[in-house]
Amino acid sequence: MSKGKFALGALIGAAAGIVAGVLTAPKSGKETRADIKEKANELKKEAEKRSKAAKAKAEDYKERSERAAKGAVEGAKQGFADKK
Repeated sequence: MSKGKFALGALIGAAAGIVAGVLTAPKSGKETRADIKEKANELKKEAEKRSKAAKAKAEDYKERSERAAKGAVEGAKQGFADKK
């Protein structure tokens, strides 16, 4: 199992646990809704943080791949030029 899948499963499991805990707590409806809203905002912030990190990592991989491809093309061109 990859780290990403595990992290996603852990995040979903945590969210389900939070919701279950909030819904079974002996609080008024108003308090329960406030708790749910607060937890939803926390999860949203965490998801945004992870999304930004994943986007940055993908951009880094893209740039590395482009540099590697450009280097390979230049190397191939040079190799063909040397054979002429």
